[in-house]
Amino acid sequence: MTVQTFDFEKPILDLEKKVEEARTKADEGTPEAKQRLRRLERELEKTRSEIYANLTAWDRVLFARHPDRPRSLDYIEAITTEFVELHGDRLFGDDQALVCGTARFQGKPVVVIGQQKGRDTNENVTRNFGMMHPEGYRKGLRVMRLAEKFKMPILIFIDTPGAFPGVGAEERGQAEAIARNIQEMFALKVPIICAVIGEGASGGALGIGVADRLLMLENAWYCVISPEGCAAILWKDAAENRPRAADALKLTANDLMELKLIDAIMPEPLGGAHRFPEETFEEVAKAIAKHLEELEALKVDDLIDARYAKYRQMGEYTEL
Repeated sequence: MTVQTFDFEKPILDLEKKVEEARTKADEGTPEAKQRLRRLERELEKTRSEIYANLTAWDRVLFARHPDRPRSLDYIEAITTEFVELHGDRLFGDDQALVCGTARFQGKPVVVIGQQKGRDTNENVTRNFGMMHPEGYRKGLRVMRLAEKFKMPILIFIDTPGAFPGVGAEERGQAEAIARNIQEMFALKVPIICAVIGEGASGGALGIGVADRLLMLENAWYCVISPEGCAAILWKDAAENRPRAADALKLTANDLMELKLIDAIMPEPLGGAHRFPEETFEEVAKAIAKHLEELEALKVDDLIDARYAKYRQMGEYTEL
């Protein structure tokens, strides 16, 4: 399978080709060919480590948007069993940008919710590129209330470029739907774990993003606005200043961990989740299991109090 690469990965791609060629010649058995293969493999490993250890904020945004990056349904299929999807908000319609349902995680009944992008143009149109309408947020809240009724933890996968900004969405109360979700998620009497697996943009993410534990994959991003949106507002040039905006916004997992806005970073294999999905699924499952065990040990009142305190302490300022 051909994997799309970015400009900063070209040295790795060139070395990978050389290693493959050297491996073919090494199979012939000459000592010189085997020695050359070992040298190239060491060079490849060193180059990978150097490049992936020094990714810029914009590089990570590109990784988060990679077309082959695992989507919410991929994680649901990989780390849960007995998934049954639930549809509709019982008010207007069924938003395909959000998938919800019941499942089992390591044998435990849970509710899973995830923003879903498509793999190709047709699927992206169906899924609205992962941008939710008001009925998506209302569907999500309906299923969260179901989780609370049956005392099931809620697992949420965030991956969206933002809430859908169309006229119809505004007419049907987009802002109200997001605000109501934020308000009601604070009071849900079951553990909530959110994992940012790709893009986490603005209220589109926050509308299902109130959590007892907020986890992020190493190459995901989470922010109040996209780099393009920020660059267009500040410098009137989205294309030229995207990297500058990405760096200024402090949107990477490392930035947000330093700012105490997330609870854990889930590492990705060198090369990203799109190259090694199975290893990434294992890391995500391990992180969710660890935090879920901690949350399930809390009494309901302590759980809600801790959730409230978590968000109250966010943000630091100095009075002059």
